[in-house]
Amino acid sequence: MPDALRQFKASIFQALAHPTRIAILEQLRDQELPAGAIIERLGLEQANASQHLAVLRSRQIVSSRREANQVFYSVRDPLLIEVLDTMRRYFQRHMQEAYALLREANAEEEVGTG
Repeated sequence: MPDALRQFKASIFQALAHPTRIAILEQLRDQELPAGAIIERLGLEQANASQHLAVLRSRQIVSSRREANQVFYSVRDPLLIEVLDTMRRYFQRHMQEAYALLREANAEEEVGTG
């Protein structure tokens, strides 16, 4: 079972491994949107957006429904938004550490040249 779980996790992370797909999920964070709105908000080409949405659908990350001539998308499970929020916090923490090291290096340089 642990190997199956690892495979599942890898599959999800592979689907999320493109900035455009993450941007799509961020657009869908709080609401369902038609494909046209996603394309417009992100400035995507229709064919490119369709490819990314197909990846997200195939991994069951987003759900879609057709209404008249539009396809609406939504995040299938809000837990994925929590994963993205966790990654944002992880990024911020590491940026804060890098900034602190930079300040320290600048302070040492000022002492050495002063």
